[in-house]
Amino acid sequence: MTELPLILPPADPRTRLKARGAASRPVGRFEPYERLWEPDGWDLPEDEVLLRTEVSIEHPRSIITRNDSPDVPFGRSINPYRGCEHGCIYCFARPSHGYLGLSAGLDFETRLVAKPDAPAVLERELRRKGYQVAPIAIGTSTDPYQPIEAKMGVMRGLLEVLDAFNHPVTITTRGAGILRDLDLIANMAERGLVHVGISLTTLDEELARKMEPRAPAPRTRLRMIRELSRAGVPVRVMAAPIIPGLTDHALEAILTEARRAGAQAAAMMPVRLPDEVAPLFADWLQRHYPARAERVLNATAAFRGGRLNDPRFGSRMTGEGTEAELLAQRYALSCRRLGLDRPLPALDVTRFARPPRAGDQLELF
Repeated sequence: MTELPLILPPADPRTRLKARGAASRPVGRFEPYERLWEPDGWDLPEDEVLLRTEVSIEHPRSIITRNDSPDVPFGRSINPYRGCEHGCIYCFARPSHGYLGLSAGLDFETRLVAKPDAPAVLERELRRKGYQVAPIAIGTSTDPYQPIEAKMGVMRGLLEVLDAFNHPVTITTRGAGILRDLDLIANMAERGLVHVGISLTTLDEELARKMEPRAPAPRTRLRMIRELSRAGVPVRVMAAPIIPGLTDHALEAILTEARRAGAQAAAMMPVRLPDEVAPLFADWLQRHYPARAERVLNATAAFRGGRLNDPRFGSRMTGEGTEAELLAQRYALSCRRLGLDRPLPALDVTRFARPPRAGDQLELF
C-alpha cells in the first residue's frame, strides 16, 4: 500500500467555487511560508465571493522553447499561456505556476498569464538568418485553446505566422476553439504542415465534468476529431492520461470511438502525479469519489514502483511493472485492431520560406 498524500486544508470559506478542479491554494515548492485560513473569532456573516479568472499579460523576449528531453517527440515548443482554465485536476503542468510564486491549485486555474506579443516575437525569430526549420509543438504544457483564447486570440495569431512561413506545427488540445481556426488549419494540412492531437481521457461525461471542469465534454471532443478529419487534417487521439482504477477500463472504448470519428493514430500515457499534483489529486478523489480514493491511488502507485510519480527519463511516460505492461499490451492490441498503430504522415519541412515584408526589395533571381 502506498503512503497517501496529506489532505489539503480548504480554501478561504468566503470564496465560492464554480467549475474548478482544485479546491485549495497550497503553496508552491519555492515559497518559504504557508498560508492557512483561520477564523478570527467573530461570528459575523460574510458574503461569499465567486472566484473568477484573472489574466495577466507577459511580454516575452523569445517564444520558441528548445527541448532536449529523450522521451518527448518534439525538439521545440511554444506555450501561448501560463496556467490553464480547463482545470484538469491531474495536469502535470500545475507545478510550473510555482515559478511565478503562485499555487499549483486554484491559482493555476484562475490566475492565468497570456502572451499577446507571441505572434510578433515568433515572426522575429523565424526571420533570423540562422534559423533552421523543424516542427514546433504547441499545447505540450497548457492548452492553447483554453477558454481565454476566444478573447485573446494568441493561438490564431501564431497560426497565421506559421501559415505565412509554411512552417510545420503540431497542436495538442482538448479545446473546441480549434474549430474556429479550421480554415487556417485545413489550408496548412493541404501542404503537409500540421498534425492535431485531441485529448480524450474518458467517455463518461459526469466524470469528465468533475475531472476536467471547464474542458469540452467527451462528445464535443469526438465532434472535433470528426470535423478536423473531414477537413483533411491528420488527427491523433491522445488517450492521456489514463488513470488506473478510474478511467483505464474505458481505454478500448475511447480508441474505438475516436477511430469512428476519424482519428488516424493514437497515443497513450498513464497518469503521473508530480509532487504538487499528488495531494491535489488525492483531495479531489476524497471530495468526488471517497470510496474509490485509496484504491485509485494504490493502483496509480503500482505503475510507478510504489510511488505516485516517477520523474526518470524512459519510464515517466510509460510506467513500469506488471500493471503498466498489461495496459501497454491492451493499448497495442486495440491500436492494431483499429488501424491506429500507424504514424501520421510526415510533416513537410521543405516548404519553409520567409515571406517578404512590406517595403522589402524583391529578388530578381
